[in-house]
Amino acid sequence: MRFRLTPRETSFYDMFAASADNIVTGSKLLMELLGAEPSARAEIAERMRAAEHAGDDATHAIFHQLNSSFITPFDREDIYNLASSLDDIMDFMEEAVDLVVLYNVEELPKGVEQQIEVLNRAAELTAEAMPNLRTMANLTEYWIEVNRLENQADQIHRKLLAQLFNGKYDAIEVLKLKQIVDVLEEAADAFEHVANTVETIAVKES
Repeated sequence: MRFRLTPRETSFYDMFAASADNIVTGSKLLMELLGAEPSARAEIAERMRAAEHAGDDATHAIFHQLNSSFITPFDREDIYNLASSLDDIMDFMEEAVDLVVLYNVEELPKGVEQQIEVLNRAAELTAEAMPNLRTMANLTEYWIEVNRLENQADQIHRKLLAQLFNGKYDAIEVLKLKQIVDVLEEAADAFEHVANTVETIAVKES
């Protein structure tokens, strides 16, 4: 850890932790969507939309703090990238739920539950990791595991695409379902972006 002669603005740590906790809320709503009847999905989408707005607020608070702080705990660019990637995760999860409702999807294809389970695990790991930014301790296993989960998500996504194009679904349904599974894949990618940014920060601070 580098020795610093100047104090650091520490409120960023709390804001990153709050943003990650909100992502866990979003991932749980995705899990809830899986077991919900179609008639109950609109209400879940409303709660997801509220969580996404809370995520936006958290991101704007980080940006405001960044613009008003003379001293930051690590590079400004890394703070911006971390906050933006956390925000992307919530955006993608909210979009997936919204599409399920807007497209009146009766039944999600088999395998989507595996996508969401991966996202749920990545959310939990991310929330556990954010407080460790204070000390940069115990982070290596986090980014290794999130990268492994993203590789798993890639495999699940490819299998889902193969399933969608096997002739079981009509063309319009394929377009709808493909957009949903693609957005869930983008959420997995965003988790990896967060983990990669954390690794970059840790390397710089070591």
